[in-house]
Amino acid sequence: MFPIPTLTTSRLILRPMRIEDWPSYRQLMSTERARFMGGPFSEAVAWGMFCSDHAQWDLFGCGALMIDDQATGACVGQVGINAGPLFPEWELGWFVYPEFEGRGYAHEASKALLQWAKEVRRLPSLVSYVDADNVRSSALAIRLGAVLDGNAARPAPGDLVYRHYFKVSG
Repeated sequence: MFPIPTLTTSRLILRPMRIEDWPSYRQLMSTERARFMGGPFSEAVAWGMFCSDHAQWDLFGCGALMIDDQATGACVGQVGINAGPLFPEWELGWFVYPEFEGRGYAHEASKALLQWAKEVRRLPSLVSYVDADNVRSSALAIRLGAVLDGNAARPAPGDLVYRHYFKVSG
């Protein structure tokens, strides 16, 4: 298995999850802002998601990392690579807490984890599943260089699938 990495960018530290991250995570998942992820969620469902985000590291060698601003130490959101029975392919996902939106954190963190997925973890492919109404996440996927893949399997019929890189046959 792959150990949980800590990645750094010029402004950010992407680090393993801690129990101290739970209150902010729970708050976000209980609000209308979680609608693009299938929410809002009850506390019990959000707790299961939180635990799954961490447990995927042991199960699949990938999972979630929290995004910390190096300058302030504030946790600004999460980026992760999801796997398992709910995801047809390896999936790069992200969220930023409302008070930290519009600063490029999701782009910077996603770019770093995308590079790790390709170069270190050597995943065969990577997609992002985006709710069709989530214009901001669609724009971010495109900014990361992903292309819309209308033929890809998706976890929900209305999801768009943005492919970051393709499977290489060999």
